[in-house]
Amino acid sequence: MATTRASAHAAAPAGTGTGKYVALGDSYAAGAGVPAQSAGLCLRSDHNYGHLVAAALSPSSYMDKTCAGAKVRALTTSQTDVGIVVNGPQLDAVTPDTSLVTLTLGGNDLGTSDVGFVDVVVACSALAVTGPFGSPCRDFYGDTLSKRLDSAAGQLADGLRKLSAKAPQAKVVVVGYPSVLPDDPTKCFGKMPVTTGDLRFLRSVLGELNDKVAKTTAAAGATYVDTLGPTKGHDSCSASPWIEGLLPTSPAAPLHPNAVGERAMAQAVLKALGR
Repeated sequence: MATTRASAHAAAPAGTGTGKYVALGDSYAAGAGVPAQSAGLCLRSDHNYGHLVAAALSPSSYMDKTCAGAKVRALTTSQTDVGIVVNGPQLDAVTPDTSLVTLTLGGNDLGTSDVGFVDVVVACSALAVTGPFGSPCRDFYGDTLSKRLDSAAGQLADGLRKLSAKAPQAKVVVVGYPSVLPDDPTKCFGKMPVTTGDLRFLRSVLGELNDKVAKTTAAAGATYVDTLGPTKGHDSCSASPWIEGLLPTSPAAPLHPNAVGERAMAQAVLKALGR
C-alpha cells in the first residue's frame, strides 16, 4: 500500500470534543462484528473507535450515525437495503452546536455492492484460478477502481463542504483506513486465495484510497488521521492481526478491524486531537 501523502494535521485545541460529538462513516467506523453490536443492519459496536474517543473526551453529547455498507453518498442520502431505510442521511445528525465530527468513508465506493473492498477481494479470489502466477484481477479491473475513487473523492469534497456549512465551528476529523494487507504479499501465502501479483495490486488500491481521501480532507481544511502507520505489522495476514482475514478468528467482519484494531484507530484520533 502506498504511504499516504498526508498525515494528521495540527492538533486540535485542548478543549475540542467537550461539546457535541458526532461519529459518521462506514463499517470500519461502525466496528462491524465487534461486540457488542446494535442498530440492526448498521452493525454498530459499542467498542468502535467513535465510542472509545467519546469515552476519553466525555463530550456533552455523543451521536453515532455510522453504518455498515455506507458509501460516501450516505452523508446526504438515506441508506437502504432491499428497499428498507437502514440509516437516514448521516449529516442529519450534525447541528450548529456540534464541536467534533469523525468519519471514515470511501472504501465501499470501490465495489458495486455495499461491501466495497471486500467485494473486490472476493472477485480477485475467484479470478485467481484463471491466472495463478499473474495478476488476473488487476487485468480485469484496469483503471476502473481508480475512477471509482475519483468519483468518491468528489462526493466526499461536496459532503465536507455541506458538513462545514451545517456546523461551522466543528473540528472535522477524517480517519483513514488501516493496514488491511502487508507490505510483503508473500506473508499472505496460504491465508488469502489471491495471487501475489493481485495482492500487490489490492494494496496499491488501498493506498490510493487513503491518498485521495487525505488530499480531499486537506483541501477542505479538515484533519486527516492516518491509521495505516499505527496498524502496520498487524494486518490481516500477520501473526497478531488487528484487522481480520477473510475468515475472521476474532469477532469482526472479514477484512475489518477487530476490537484491538478499533482501539488503535481511536488512539490515532485522540493523538491528532492532542489527547
